Amino acid sequence: MPEPSRRVTTFVFAAGANGVSAAPNELVLRGHRGVGVEQPGQQFRLSYQAPQDLAGFATEPSALAGVTVADQVAATAEVVRRAAAHGPVVLVGASIGGAAISLVADAVPDLIDLLVYDTAFCCVDLPTPDEYMATPEAADTRVGDLLGFAAADPSVIGAVRFNWRTADRTLLTKAKEAFLAEATDAEFYAFLNSMAPDDLLGKGATPARGTRDRWGRVPRVYVRHLRDRIVPLALQDRMIREADAATPGNRFQVFDLDTSHVPDAPHMAQLVDIYDRLAPA
Repeated sequence: MPEPSRRVTTFVFAAGANGVSAAPNELVLRGHRGVGVEQPGQQFRLSYQAPQDLAGFATEPSALAGVTVADQVAATAEVVRRAAAHGPVVLVGASIGGAAISLVADAVPDLIDLLVYDTAFCCVDLPTPDEYMATPEAADTRVGDLLGFAAADPSVIGAVRFNWRTADRTLLTKAKEAFLAEATDAEFYAFLNSMAPDDLLGKGATPARGTRDRWGRVPRVYVRHLRDRIVPLALQDRMIREADAATPGNRFQVFDLDTSHVPDAPHMAQLVDIYDRLAPA
């Protein structure tokens, strides 16, 4: 048994789109601490259950109405502060969660030992994820295939809302191809049920560039997903190049996973192997 006073690495997982995050069990079993950041605003409601009340679901105000990206960044920074009291901190962001970890690193650079961008947005030359998604490198994205899940008018509910519990087979087939093409159906449905229905308005349009003297001095890793259909590989490579050019003395360490945007079980095991090796000694 380890000594109670032993300082161990904490992996802090920032929330990505649709706001749920958690540490892989296997990572904790390997002796690390892991925590997902609880985001402000509780999102689940009776109308989302089965049978669904789609009329109510389309009009009920979101608990995220009025919550900002700054609020989510502050919540993540607070978890980092608490974790840093117990040892090194590795801050992980996947997808649009990368935008959040850049802002957290700018706020508390001295409390983070390593940033991990897991097929994630790292805004450097352009200020926002939305602007990166409008570049030629993002032309092949399948994110448009997810628009059919939209379930409410954002101006009415104060958030972006998706019905991930739909039984529309056409939508589900497109989403599986976009998110987890290699996964089993069971893995895909488990993933959908891990996502909250609501997300912040304007999240992708919020500036998310870190400064060179704060974010830019924190060591960082990029995990490329070679088959990603949400954040295409060409876009991942563009963001890596831009970051390396901005801070040539602190370049990305890059790892590759031959997987979709969300890894299936075998590729998740490979991702955990990468995390395990990255833990500061």
